[in-house]
Amino acid sequence: MTQRTLLLLKPDTVRRRLVGQVLARFEQKGLTIVAMEQRTITVEQADRHYAEHVERDFYPPLRDFVTSGPLVALVVEGDEAVDVVRALNGATDGRKAAPGTVRGDWSLSNRENLVHGSDSPESATREIAIWFPDL
Repeated sequence: MTQRTLLLLKPDTVRRRLVGQVLARFEQKGLTIVAMEQRTITVEQADRHYAEHVERDFYPPLRDFVTSGPLVALVVEGDEAVDVVRALNGATDGRKAAPGTVRGDWSLSNRENLVHGSDSPESATREIAIWFPDL
């Protein structure tokens, strides 16, 4: 089933100059980039994106991190794209992520974990509308 999903290459990916290598993994897997833009997001945009986490203890440092510099936002498309992106991303905590995943190969953190992928088709629809309202 062809799906679209949101993929964020967070500020640590941009800062560490890993954008090209990370993008290559998704393209080599067969996903198609439908939309892509580099931007620095505001606190308000972060709060909208992470709405379900705003009241949680871990959120303020996450918000500070995600708004700390430019990131790359993408919509990718392909067969079961939501699950494929999440598998390529790896476990949220980079210290526990499997080798061969983006986080397993390049992240040693739970917060600065390089990428975000929508966790369900419903989340993908909501998140794409936030980041790329014209799609």
